[in-house]
Amino acid sequence: MRILRASQKSFQKTAAAISVGILLVIASQTALSQYGTGSGDWPSYGGDAGSTKYSPLNQITPENFEDLEVAWTWTSIDADLDLEAILEVNETVRINNFQGTPLMIDGTLYIITAVNQIAAINPATGETLWSYNPEVYLGSTPVNYIGYHNRGLAYWTDGNEKRVIAGTNDGYLISINAETGVPDVLFSEGKVDLADGLPRATRDSLDWTGAQPVAVVSPPIVVGDIVITSSITQARPINRERPPMWVRGYNVRTGQHVWDFHTIPLAGEYGVETWEEESWRRTGNSGVWSMMSADPELGLVYLPIDAPTDDFYGGNRPGDNLFSQSIVAVDAQTGKRRWHFQMVHHGLWDYDPPAAPNLLDITVEGREIKALAQITKQGFVYTFDRETGEPVWIIEEREVPQEPLIPGERLSATQPFPTKPPPFEGQGLTVADLVDFTPELRAEAEQIIADYTYGSLFTPPSLSIPGGNRGTILRPSAGGGANWMGAAVDPETGILYVPSSDSISVPVVVETNPDESTLRYRRISYAGARGPEGLPLLKPPYSTITAIDMNKGEILWQVPNGDRAPNVENNPAVEGIDLPPLGGGGRNPILATPSMLVHAQNYQDGPLMIARDKDSGEELGAIIMPARAIAAPVTYEVNDKQFIVVAVLTEPTPRLFAWALPNN
Repeated sequence: MRILRASQKSFQKTAAAISVGILLVIASQTALSQYGTGSGDWPSYGGDAGSTKYSPLNQITPENFEDLEVAWTWTSIDADLDLEAILEVNETVRINNFQGTPLMIDGTLYIITAVNQIAAINPATGETLWSYNPEVYLGSTPVNYIGYHNRGLAYWTDGNEKRVIAGTNDGYLISINAETGVPDVLFSEGKVDLADGLPRATRDSLDWTGAQPVAVVSPPIVVGDIVITSSITQARPINRERPPMWVRGYNVRTGQHVWDFHTIPLAGEYGVETWEEESWRRTGNSGVWSMMSADPELGLVYLPIDAPTDDFYGGNRPGDNLFSQSIVAVDAQTGKRRWHFQMVHHGLWDYDPPAAPNLLDITVEGREIKALAQITKQGFVYTFDRETGEPVWIIEEREVPQEPLIPGERLSATQPFPTKPPPFEGQGLTVADLVDFTPELRAEAEQIIADYTYGSLFTPPSLSIPGGNRGTILRPSAGGGANWMGAAVDPETGILYVPSSDSISVPVVVETNPDESTLRYRRISYAGARGPEGLPLLKPPYSTITAIDMNKGEILWQVPNGDRAPNVENNPAVEGIDLPPLGGGGRNPILATPSMLVHAQNYQDGPLMIARDKDSGEELGAIIMPARAIAAPVTYEVNDKQFIVVAVLTEPTPRLFAWALPNN
């Protein structure tokens, strides 16, 4: 058993140089990107640069939560588009995937819609102040299979100039005057083409789905005068030759390109030897599709890097494949790597880090640590000193299954397992995990999984053969476990709150036609393994919230997100059965305040917004929502009134809903 430590790039600097560098970073920062949200604003996607999703506002409490009223609603301006005309040009356009989380800064709310329109809104009334349409739907289709969507924005000010910054689904970085909604012509004439300078990425050279080679679906992050952006490319490739999705830094004032971090190393760079047979020359993907975090005082930005081409077959890329499926800390001003840790070697399960790492200060056995906690799809929390990259608790390299083996595949013999905290989600599949409401349902579930490969965590994908093996059941699924919903942190206590899902998926991996693909094998789709009588294959609960004391690396409590699951309760196969808590409320982002947690409970027959006790997980209150929440809730204060705002999937057009207490 090998004990792992993070790989830290050695850097020798004088104390004076370090001090000057830190002072420069701090001097260039505005209060908007500092740790915490003490101003009553919500200045970053995760509340602050450290992605805590915590607000100290406490006007809304468990005692008055059920008194909340709808203060205003805002209908997505996508509904104002001439959709009939747009659909004639691009039939893939949909406006209902509204995952945007608003920013609230200095008396204005900013939001990005499903088709990447940007709007400024009066945070007290919901009135639209201005809007800007980048027209991402002209000339190409979405890179991502779920369609047009965008999760958020970044903001920058020097105290005079104010800018809203977005990455777009057609692969541009745009800077908008926050007061007027007009593109900043000094910022590379309003937008930067993120395809410029990327290997194997040519603007308007569309892939087999009609998509551009580069897209952005998550917000950039600003540290000092540098805006850092992530990007993605097609995750369903036909060929092994794909563009690498480097993380890139630009001058926030001018749009000038400042640095690239090569997520797939080039010749002579650190880690290139982990791409055997010079596979770095052709392999792509390995960008950051989710959110990033930053520590402005340390001048570091933290990158959760995703999987390389192809997610489920690696015979074309032998080796560990740094920096895929790693957390990497880079200098925000230069892009130089400070430290990294790879959480999955030679990934074959799409287990990329799905959310922004949470930054928190903890005390472990009397030692104060500036920590970073990275939640994962596979149900682990990897915890590091965020300055040095040293693991807070031992991470062990453990042997993992080596069969079945798709021809040409070369598996990693081991994978890194944290010894603390314990996993927050079920890992691997055994008969004991199957639904057991009745003996008959259990027996049918056992018959179902007999057609599949299954086993412990990191059991490799297998070929899907008509009339034979139907593939490998992944648990957690390729969607997690945890996902982009991330976790919330109480910075006062060091407790991490993780929403997660207990689910399975089966990647359908098949042999390709060499006349049609340069990949020998590729995943053509995801499939589930159906459960007996239309029920889920696994025992409940199907979604949970877990509280983890990061000072001790221990789980404090874990509760289902809701007792109900209408699709299960209403199934005739369970009629008359006393069902356990089902956790049918879904995996939804969490907002933390001094007195409670706030999150959605997305029942199909009546979604709720829940207030939950931070110490026990008990539900303390609920309000009815008009439809499912599809984004992260935020809170802010304006005119001495606290609001909670979230995007809701109302029909036919999604809306923002803002709740507040009655004026009396």
